[in-house]
Amino acid sequence: MPSLDPFFTEWARRRPGRARSLERAAALARALGLDADRAPVLGVVGSKGKGTTATTAAAALASAGLRTVLVTGPSFRSYRERVRVDGMSVTDAELDALGARIDAARRGLPPVEESGGYLAPSGLFLVAGLLHARDVEADVCVLEAGMGGHRDELRLVGPEVVALGSVFAEHVGVLGDTVEEIAREKARVAGERTRALVRLPQTAGVAAEVDAALAEATGGRVRAEVVDPGRPGVEPPPALRPPGLSAASGVLGTAAAARMLDHLGRPPMDRERLHAVLGTLRLPGRLSHHAVPTEDASGGGGDGGATEDASGGGDGGATGDAGDESTGAVPDAEVLVDSAIDRAGVSAALAHARGLWGRVDHVLLCLPDHKDVSGAVEALGDLPVTAVRLPEAHLRFEHALPDHWDRMDADGLSPAALRALGTRVLALGTVYFTGRVLEAVDAPTDRLFG
Repeated sequence: MPSLDPFFTEWARRRPGRARSLERAAALARALGLDADRAPVLGVVGSKGKGTTATTAAAALASAGLRTVLVTGPSFRSYRERVRVDGMSVTDAELDALGARIDAARRGLPPVEESGGYLAPSGLFLVAGLLHARDVEADVCVLEAGMGGHRDELRLVGPEVVALGSVFAEHVGVLGDTVEEIAREKARVAGERTRALVRLPQTAGVAAEVDAALAEATGGRVRAEVVDPGRPGVEPPPALRPPGLSAASGVLGTAAAARMLDHLGRPPMDRERLHAVLGTLRLPGRLSHHAVPTEDASGGGGDGGATEDASGGGDGGATGDAGDESTGAVPDAEVLVDSAIDRAGVSAALAHARGLWGRVDHVLLCLPDHKDVSGAVEALGDLPVTAVRLPEAHLRFEHALPDHWDRMDADGLSPAALRALGTRVLALGTVYFTGRVLEAVDAPTDRLFG
């Protein structure tokens, strides 16, 4: 298990009211030589679907023969999953070495008290990804933002290409008070180095704010390019898109990768090779399908990787891929895992489960109060449901729930607990929770494609 202290020390020691410091993060990047020496970056922002977009973009770039470093978050089972090369997680030893270099540079900075803020874990994993890209001589990096915006470390990196997914009322009161304000903030990761922003269709108000923010950030030289998943002939074909609501994220990731190839002066993607690589795409926790082992999983990928600082962001949507069958399992009990956090996501996951199985025996739902709990309750109707509480201190679980629902703590998740609920179980909720379910069924999460 890698040491995580270099990534979490300053966050863990932060004082009340103290925020992340981009100035301190910029100083760290300079100390590591990343301000001038880094691979080209494709940055991914949005309210949901970021992980799917980033992973699809990385797979598409890898299909074009580029060595690609991917940074996403939160992780599923292990923090080494935060940094990948051509879809494969770094090793514990590699993450340890990256952390040690970051920590040595951090110790050379002025004290936190003088900088006015701390180094955020999500930003430090971006730094680790850029360092590793330099080590392995990567051709390109795909970096998923946390919340995104001008206060996100991705803005310091200055992505050459930005992929902007769907924007909705997530982080209201943090990034903005309206969806339009949130969209404007997320688009502000663009900067002097940015040469393209590719986005999904948005409402007129959101599109206008994105255009205004992009013009301001780039001096008017970059205009948003829209990719419409509903247009005939758009890559990838429907059969190779992730299922459910994340199909659009797969289209966005592919389009952003194509734009990056254009920026780099590379030939367009070969469709046959692209389709071959996308056919291997695996997105755990996003409509992924797993057999439940007969005994507690002991494969041991986990180091608590699904937990993360509250500012770290994450996919947060009903995005994903129908996946794998975990080893050592008997196929009479199955779980479908999805990181749905609102009414639309829960409804889509429920429809997918019924299409797969014909029925759902039980639903495990884990939604903190700041998610769309009421919408999820309505979407689930009269189904048997167990509400799951997580132990993370920054998450609250006080929303009123139907009296007939069962309750449990996340620490009680195990193959036996899943099997006791029935043979067709749907597990839905925040990524913190879905990571625990993947750990319980010993789902393989180190390789996402290839």
